[in-house]
Amino acid sequence: MKNEDRESIKNINDEKYLEQDKKYMKLVFKLALKGVGKVNPNPLVGAIVVKNDHIVGEGYHESYGEAHAEVNALNMAGKNSENSTIYVNLEPCSHFGKTPPCVDKIIAMGVKRCVVSVLDPNPLVSGKGIEKLKNAGIEVRVGILENEGQELNRVFFHYITTGLPYVFLKCAITLDGKIATRTFDSKWITNESARKKVMTLRNRYSGIMIGINTLLQDDPSLNSREENARDPYRIIVDPELKILLDSKILKFNDKKNIIVTSLSNENSPKYMELLKLGVQFILLKNKNFLIKDILEELGKLKIDSLILEGGSNLISRVVEEGHINGGEIFIAPKILGDEKALPFMSGFKIDKMENCFQIKSPKFNIYDDNISIEFYNKIDLNI
Repeated sequence: MKNEDRESIKNINDEKYLEQDKKYMKLVFKLALKGVGKVNPNPLVGAIVVKNDHIVGEGYHESYGEAHAEVNALNMAGKNSENSTIYVNLEPCSHFGKTPPCVDKIIAMGVKRCVVSVLDPNPLVSGKGIEKLKNAGIEVRVGILENEGQELNRVFFHYITTGLPYVFLKCAITLDGKIATRTFDSKWITNESARKKVMTLRNRYSGIMIGINTLLQDDPSLNSREENARDPYRIIVDPELKILLDSKILKFNDKKNIIVTSLSNENSPKYMELLKLGVQFILLKNKNFLIKDILEELGKLKIDSLILEGGSNLISRVVEEGHINGGEIFIAPKILGDEKALPFMSGFKIDKMENCFQIKSPKFNIYDDNISIEFYNKIDLNI
């Protein structure tokens, strides 16, 4: 949808319900967050049905492939849906996917008014849901707490508009920027409080990507240790197929191990053994892969987002190619002071400070005696 069309369906100058609309939309955002870790690659969506300034129904998108938030909220409201207002953070869908169109349900239940935070950038939906509701005589208001609505679904918006996973950089560093000693020892740089946050991140994003050297040195499990949390896809960039068959990640029989390797390794003895262990492969030409090629293949597998956890070479390449969308850098009050210790990024040849990789609009978090810098790129929606 063009920007001028998008502006034409906003009636934000109507102050009659503005404060009430903001109040209920904030509650919708809270409901939507209950779907974190369960709905990818679908968006986080919550919905509330209000009649006579009382909530008569509420719901959220609980799991990928199951009923959408609007349907759950309207089913709870039942007959009270008639002449009500429905609040939803994302434009209701108007197409058949895994479930029927939500706009049809809204119209059938006799809803009088629909308040939406942000339009859906999915070309199958964008503006079409709003248009169908308006054609059915339903008053529609778009743009309530729009910035917050965009931030809530930054992963979905990036994935649906680019086809590439949202890349979130996570690393733990010493005060002098090191991720391990010269002997590759890295346990533990950060404290327990910071490491708990990392487990939360692993539930939020669909995959974790590391390089083969990190796997060989640390032998990580790459799972989420939060209660009732899902385990992410474990993506190993391993051009020469150096992975050891007794690696911890291969003990998971969940078909979530993905190895990115050279096409020349296809059908080798180790390749065939790994297939038996349930490993999926992304096969690329040569051995010096472009990061974009890896992301495109992961996107085809419906992996909408990933945490980039290392090591130094892989992080540097992703940064250099410009594919970092956000991140959190955890910093511990420790100093190694060793030029041979591993830096978290290296290999750049920058002569002027103005050409450096710069974090914009950082947020600073405190985890006991650790701190972090959290950041997100600006959302750019061409809808």
